[in-house]
Amino acid sequence: MTNCIIAQSGGPTSVINSSVVGLYNANKELKAYNKVFAGLNGIEGILNGNIIDLTSYSDEEINKFRFTPSSGLGSCRYKMKDLDESTEEYDKLLDILKANDIKAFFYVGGNDSMDTTAKLSRYAKETGIDITFIGIPKTIDNDLMYTDHTPGFGSAAQFIANSVLETYLDSSVYTNNGIFILETMGRDTGWLAAAGALAQMNGKSVADFIYLPERAFDIEIFLKDVTDKFKEQNQVYIVVSEGIKDKKGKFISEIQADANDKFGHAQLGGVGNYLKKLIINAGITKRVKSLELGVLQRCAMHCSSEIDLKEAYEAGYEALKYSLTGKCGYMVTIERTSNEPYETSYSLIEADKVANNIKYFPTDWINDKGNHIEPQALKYLLPLISPLPEFKVFNK
Repeated sequence: MTNCIIAQSGGPTSVINSSVVGLYNANKELKAYNKVFAGLNGIEGILNGNIIDLTSYSDEEINKFRFTPSSGLGSCRYKMKDLDESTEEYDKLLDILKANDIKAFFYVGGNDSMDTTAKLSRYAKETGIDITFIGIPKTIDNDLMYTDHTPGFGSAAQFIANSVLETYLDSSVYTNNGIFILETMGRDTGWLAAAGALAQMNGKSVADFIYLPERAFDIEIFLKDVTDKFKEQNQVYIVVSEGIKDKKGKFISEIQADANDKFGHAQLGGVGNYLKKLIINAGITKRVKSLELGVLQRCAMHCSSEIDLKEAYEAGYEALKYSLTGKCGYMVTIERTSNEPYETSYSLIEADKVANNIKYFPTDWINDKGNHIEPQALKYLLPLISPLPEFKVFNK
């Protein structure tokens, strides 16, 4: 009987390990493969021979793994060379897979991971090697095309919504309150920042302004909006994506060119502090606080979404089933079949269609002023998170 292998790549999520357990349990029930191997630290680890046998662990250990935050198998940001440039790495990897009698390879990741899945599938087909390659989606950025949403996003949205609600209350305790800025991840898209609108009291978003990369950011308009709102209510709450850009497409805050990852992506962060300086320098108020949520957005298992945990598991489960259909070079997708009640189904899309593409936050879900989101965005977001707590505040 043959074996399969699963590995994780890219930035972690709080539910990424649930996909591994879903696949493991599917194999246990269907008895499709003799052993389920795991590559430690993704493709890079497999190339270095770092492989373990998950079937050697107890059911109790596997179940605990499902609720372990971050990438429990380790991750990597390893970019394989283009096939036209060199096939050496591909040959080495395929030799390792063949040596372990592996007939199915599952890669849990985002855009770049689907690119790797597509390349490996293509090369295996070209060389006549009978190994199936299937991608399992994950990314808190929710920027993968052809899937309604990605496992990992719902939990990040849950964490952001809770954080906005709690920090809003924390910043509202004085008679003279200031301005609070919360910065989310989101290099290219505003899905994460938009989740800040889920934090509501008395049916109204507690965030006064939400800024996304999909709309050009104008400093002068921003300062006027903040000035007017501060004069009106002596308090302003702002949610901003790290990837906001000006009308020329330049990041408002960007570390210099030598600080890029291996895929050439700019390493961002600090836009909240930049906006804080703008507000203070404009003389609006000196009472300004900025909070950058950072990696907490992708590893806060204690604040994970129940539906996200479930769908991550099912994505892994379905991937195992799809590997038995002869499909190779595909990614599992989630399709929303109903919003009320919320229902989904799973299908496949070619991995090369997903790779190197970006699903942007719809611009018609952003208000005309470009400083908040429209109600239809909330209808999309709400089913992906667990219910938020309802607080009673007597001084509001």
